[in-house]
Amino acid sequence: MAKTSAIEKNKRRRKTVANQAAKRAALKAIIQNQALPIEERFKATLKLASLPRDGSKTRIRNRCEVTGRPRAFYRKLRMSRIALRELGNTGKVPGVVKSSW
Repeated sequence: MAKTSAIEKNKRRRKTVANQAAKRAALKAIIQNQALPIEERFKATLKLASLPRDGSKTRIRNRCEVTGRPRAFYRKLRMSRIALRELGNTGKVPGVVKSSW
């Protein structure tokens, strides 16, 4: 088995989440519906548990689009602080200017 990078794993997880989102939402709605019998809700719980773990939205990690770094991530720019500093200094990020005082 070939070793995959964390960036590739994260991309695969995003696809899995997109594919499983409707199914997971439907099962969660059944589980939370108190009007349904407990047996039906328990079956839905078991079905939800049998789905792939990577289908859960919480498994996705925000990563820098430039370097893949998972920490110090700016959501608005979708990059890490280090990549932002490097690209900002070279003038490749619109609206970002190096300041000095």
